Amino acid sequence: MRKPFAITLDVGSSLANLTGSWRTERPLYVDLLPPCNHACPAGENIQQWLYLAEEGDYEGAWRIIMEQNPMPALHGRVCYHPREDACNRGQLDQAVSVHAVERFLGDEALKRGWRVTAGDATGKHVLVIGGGPSGLSAAYHLRRLGHAVTIHDAFSQAGGMMRFGIPKYRLPRDVLDDEIARIAEMGVTIELDSKVDDVSALMTGGGFDAAFVAVGAHIGKRTDIPARDAGKILDAVSVLHGVEESEPLQLGRRVVVYGGGDTALDVARTAKRLGAAEATVVYRRSRAQMPAHDLEVEQALDEGVEVHWLRTIHDIDHTTFTIEKMEIDENGWPQPTGAYETLEGDTLVLALGQSADTEFLKGVPGLEIASDGVVAVDETMMTGFAGLFAGGDMVPAERSVTVAVGHGKKAARHIDAYVRGQSYAKPPAPALAGHERLNTWYYTEADKSVQPALDLARRQTTFDEVEGGLDESNALFEARRCLSCGNCFECDNCYGVCPDNAVIKLGPGKRFKFNYDFCKGCGLCAAECPCGAIDMVPETI
Repeated sequence: MRKPFAITLDVGSSLANLTGSWRTERPLYVDLLPPCNHACPAGENIQQWLYLAEEGDYEGAWRIIMEQNPMPALHGRVCYHPREDACNRGQLDQAVSVHAVERFLGDEALKRGWRVTAGDATGKHVLVIGGGPSGLSAAYHLRRLGHAVTIHDAFSQAGGMMRFGIPKYRLPRDVLDDEIARIAEMGVTIELDSKVDDVSALMTGGGFDAAFVAVGAHIGKRTDIPARDAGKILDAVSVLHGVEESEPLQLGRRVVVYGGGDTALDVARTAKRLGAAEATVVYRRSRAQMPAHDLEVEQALDEGVEVHWLRTIHDIDHTTFTIEKMEIDENGWPQPTGAYETLEGDTLVLALGQSADTEFLKGVPGLEIASDGVVAVDETMMTGFAGLFAGGDMVPAERSVTVAVGHGKKAARHIDAYVRGQSYAKPPAPALAGHERLNTWYYTEADKSVQPALDLARRQTTFDEVEGGLDESNALFEARRCLSCGNCFECDNCYGVCPDNAVIKLGPGKRFKFNYDFCKGCGLCAAECPCGAIDMVPETI
């Protein structure tokens, strides 16, 4: 009797073992861009450092952060969480508390004295004007690249708007000072009380090869309000600056703040802490249109700040404010109604936005400065004057600490290329790892860790930090909630479901590879990958 064809094959022959020729598609491991990384203005590799943090390698995780962001303890406190807004986990239960884990790692670094060393000296010297988040970030990255850096700052302490615009209850000054000190220890020279009047002359006379200007928006905007014998009218920046310099302005018992951003709420909350019985915010649009972040609004309301939405100040007579009610039209714009009410206040604080002081840049050839003080830059962040770069509040962009730090990093890379006579091109980003790629049923639901908050009575009377941090146990738990979107985390699913044993384990940390001689292209591995790290691609012959 004749034996079946398959039995007659030699065991070692290709016809007996190689089954992959049946495929029309083959699986391919891919590395995609997690949405948290994509949304981070500072450009952090969040997924990578969360992976190290969940393994308990806190220093390793911190060092990954430090490749992009020199102040994680600070960012973990003041960042408004755009990365969490983008987190795919938010569609499963709740987004990972990225900022809380980052704060934990940043605080661990400060406690343990972890440091970053400067790169090998290049002989190049870069001038940085402004010691705020963007200037400090640029200085840090330039030192890592080996360049000498000198910062000129007009104030008696570095930190810029982080110090003079963010109250202590949100950003304790010991944290800010320690983060700045670590940058200075890398060899960055910080010249305080050193206002620059002529940047081009300083660049030439100081022997600098390039300069980065990042002066914060310290000038409060004004508006004309008809007033008869009005009381005090101050601007928000002056109020917050005075508190920082231990010279708080006398605000009185009833404080009215005009504006709807985070600064307006910061001033109102500060006024309560300084003893004001009433702190009222007047804003001409609705709460939904308020630029202040929801957390700021909720905390302000909890602390007794009153907010009058859809209101505008019509005129002031001594301590009596005439307030006109507004309504939103079909285009979303506030319109006056002709209906009025009154409000009593001893002081009016204007929080209508800020602008940067660009007077020292006037006369620099090739520089374009808009009427609002914004400086025009190209894709490399260089101005129209060769070798002069700008970032932070001085350029067209969202004004936040994280965005400013991202500007500093980007500028440093282009400055490095400029002084070397080269050009820098950012590597292309991989495709985004969307929620639709995930098999979320593989992940158990787990609510995010809750950060402890200061009790309400102390919040209203002291400048103690309002939000507490995570401890090691819940920081680990929070890091482990990461779904590793679009990137293999070695769960062994592909290895376990493959019917042809075509998945080869390469060892811890080395992931897997496919043996295409045996893979039939059934697609089970791709279908069952929890994090969407396998694509099925057409077979090529």
